[in-house]
Amino acid sequence: MAIDPVSQMQANSASGSNSASGSNDAASAGAAATVNYNDFLQLLIAQMKTQDPTEPMDASAQIAQLASFSQVEQQIQTNSHFETALQNQYVSQAADYIGKQIMSADGSVTGTVKEVSIYSDGVIAITDDGQKVLIQAGVTVAPAGTTIDPPPSSDDSSGSGDGSSS
Repeated sequence: MAIDPVSQMQANSASGSNSASGSNDAASAGAAATVNYNDFLQLLIAQMKTQDPTEPMDASAQIAQLASFSQVEQQIQTNSHFETALQNQYVSQAADYIGKQIMSADGSVTGTVKEVSIYSDGVIAITDDGQKVLIQAGVTVAPAGTTIDPPPSSDDSSGSGDGSSS
């Protein structure tokens, strides 16, 4: 009796995804891929041992399956390393903000950065008075002790008209 490794692997991966928690990160995906990769090799060996001698398996198909599975495993490991590098970047970046003056992109929040919270998708600076600023494009950061001037308001009429008032 021949065992179809592809359908067996799909069954294994489906059962593994049911037991996974809601937060799928690269590390757990990498661990699941390693288990599935080992299962794949065991199934491949079992298939070779139990194959019909009058109709042997196509070796090129086996190699193609093994190569595809190996590429997926390598991609998962690469994603895991990339995720670690991003987290390290966030930690390094966060340390630089403490004690500095900050102003949000829209100019509504200003203050001295007291602490920084790091999340998987970014960094949030918390000021002395408890206000939070997401570190993103448009945020102004200045050395400690300096004052950040707020941006001109959008209803400012200084750029239009003749500049005189009656």
